[in-house]
Amino acid sequence: MRGVFGTGVLTAVTAQNTLGVHAVHFVPADIITSQIKAVADDFDIRAFKIGMLGTAEIIECVADNLQNCRFGQMVLDPVMVAKGGASLLHGSAVEAMRKYLLPRTDVLTPNLPEAESLTGVKINNRQDAARAARMLQETGVKHVVIKGGHLNDSQSEVCTDWLFTPNDMVEMESLRFPTPHTHGTGCTFAACITAELAKGFTVEQAVQTAKDYITAAISHPLNIGAGRGPVNHWAYRD
Repeated sequence: MRGVFGTGVLTAVTAQNTLGVHAVHFVPADIITSQIKAVADDFDIRAFKIGMLGTAEIIECVADNLQNCRFGQMVLDPVMVAKGGASLLHGSAVEAMRKYLLPRTDVLTPNLPEAESLTGVKINNRQDAARAARMLQETGVKHVVIKGGHLNDSQSEVCTDWLFTPNDMVEMESLRFPTPHTHGTGCTFAACITAELAKGFTVEQAVQTAKDYITAAISHPLNIGAGRGPVNHWAYRD
């Protein structure tokens, strides 16, 4: 993606398609540790993204291993609920994320339900989003991108995201497209931010590029599958 080479650490195996998530198997902590070590021993990791973790045990495992790695900036996409509604973060995992991962996060990319779950703040407007972002930054998060795609879904033709930096707020708007094919939007958005950071761009530049990228990916759907199809990763052009 975006001219960088990605490596991966598998934390869960899922059985899913455009109709939903049908089964989830979490990878044992020792295998996750071995994967992280294998990547760290061989590659110059200039930025990295954390997505679905699922359990408190896995969150603690990842956090422990990161203390021994010289990776670059960290992007955390706090994956909690699948597009079809299936829960992907269980039990005490939310509190473990607050305790072990938020304090070391450079860029956090929650959607509205995730930001609400992490802070307890009901978000109905920009002021609510700012309050939630401040609470997240008080835990140690440097930059918070609150994605407004869930706000006024049926009433507005505009989708607004907010980037909260340590000293400022940047509002980013795009058209809202009437398509069900939005599978992978959050993962793609966070991955694009990570790629741009790895190339040396600032957080503000990386987030704006990711916003443009995901807008193009949503606006040119592939129409694959019988349910919520994937976004089109080939739609964006510099």
